[in-house]
Amino acid sequence: MDQMHPMSPGTDLPVSERIRERLVAANARFFANDNISSFIEPGEHELLLDEVAGKMKDVLASLVIDIDRDHNTQDTARRVAKMYLNEVFRGRFWPAPPVTEFPNVTSLDELMIVGPITVRSACSHHLCPIMGRLWIGVMPNQHSNLIGLSKYARLAEWVMGRPQIQEEAISQLAELLVDKVKPDGLSVVMEADHFCMSWRGVKDTDTKMTNSVMRGSFLKNSALRREFLSLIAMNR
Repeated sequence: MDQMHPMSPGTDLPVSERIRERLVAANARFFANDNISSFIEPGEHELLLDEVAGKMKDVLASLVIDIDRDHNTQDTARRVAKMYLNEVFRGRFWPAPPVTEFPNVTSLDELMIVGPITVRSACSHHLCPIMGRLWIGVMPNQHSNLIGLSKYARLAEWVMGRPQIQEEAISQLAELLVDKVKPDGLSVVMEADHFCMSWRGVKDTDTKMTNSVMRGSFLKNSALRREFLSLIAMNR
């Protein structure tokens, strides 16, 4: 009798294991802040949601919560699963939003700043919220692609919608925008509150984290870098 392939429709493997097998077979990384949407087949998002909801029930049971009789938590497991897969971690399980790119017909070559863009993410260490704002600086050239203003916010939301650390998040966003826009230079600055500090641990509600990444002319041209940083300081 032929052995059933683990990725065949009749497999008994959980959908998460089938997705994991595809990732491993492709030698693809699947860290918390990676997008794995290309390895998820049609119909599997709902199956994955069901699986996560079932395991979340086990978590609640291990926390000794009576989800059978407590009216407040009877549907919590499924609500949390939907929140993770379709909302706060959407950037991990769904493909990037469509972005229309236009040629730089008028050869714009002056500094452009987008922001502040409100962003929300989650710390990969404790899955606590990260709430903040970011600014994007773009130095286009005649060969650059121009994208709509709202698309910067949509791409930022997609990158931030994963468990991660702030330093890696804005590096990922910078790499994505460099690929889309192809500018002479690009910079991203992010300022955020981390609930893993304010909600737990030291419970410090005043500390923020600010960091930046510079690419191309922003890295090489100190005058351009100062101009960008001074302009966003006026808008804080």
